Amino acid sequence: MPGLTKSTARPHLACEVSADRVLAARAAAGGRIELCTSHSLPAGAVVPNLGNVNVLDGRILRQAIGETLAAVQDRSRDLIAVLPDAAVRVVMLDFDTLPDKQQDAEGVIRFRLKKSLPFNVDQAALSYEVHRLNGHVKVLAAVSPQMVLEEYESAFRDAGYSPGVVVPSMLAALGLVDTGEPTLVVKVDSVSISVAVVDRDELRLLRTLENASGAGVTGAQIAADVYPSVVFYEDTYGAKVNRVLVSGLPSMADITSALEAQIGLRVQSLVTGRHLEGKESSAPASLLAAVIGALV
Repeated sequence: MPGLTKSTARPHLACEVSADRVLAARAAAGGRIELCTSHSLPAGAVVPNLGNVNVLDGRILRQAIGETLAAVQDRSRDLIAVLPDAAVRVVMLDFDTLPDKQQDAEGVIRFRLKKSLPFNVDQAALSYEVHRLNGHVKVLAAVSPQMVLEEYESAFRDAGYSPGVVVPSMLAALGLVDTGEPTLVVKVDSVSISVAVVDRDELRLLRTLENASGAGVTGAQIAADVYPSVVFYEDTYGAKVNRVLVSGLPSMADITSALEAQIGLRVQSLVTGRHLEGKESSAPASLLAAVIGALV
């Protein structure tokens, strides 16, 4: 998964900042999850977006990060920082060719992104993965305004931690998806609804939609927002979605039933018992997909 910054060693701590809470997890060797916890944030302390200030109360966020990580950390201060999907744009691009030299390839990617992003791409943080197959080039790019990235990174550093890897929430959560069949993944938070389709471990579609209803969003609203992406995938690839995984809100029952009625498939939780069996957690399993997916 592309992250906006990377360290050489993969940390065994992950911490996610969202509009309403901070979540953290710690993994043992081999990616086995040992501890998970969360800390709520007051409304308005963090407002994820691409165009304006995100962290409106740095003191509150710094304190929440410190208290959350204190409950799971050991000696390490290195971590994977998971950012809200609304603060990062993830774009899938197709090219006929792409330069092999990284600097030249990045210039081509930034030029393409200028056509579709509402901020100055030349002054943005960019990370990308390149997949070359049968003479075609596919690029998965994660991009965020530099000032937005620095707000979140500064909050972690001010709390005494080093965010060596920074990754958007949905891409982190997709670390939990291991499937050989077309799988729809829906991740909901109080700001956005992220939708992805993975097939044979390849990301085929990813969209982040605005959640105008916030934490009060209904299952029917989510199903209505998600369904066009399902239709687009099936029309584009000539294949049916066979599996649906969801995560994001403390209670997913309403969402699950609405999606099952809309799509006609049984809906399952992205985070399952095998991820948390015997583990301590102060947060509902449905909220932990990104911090666990970043580590496993």
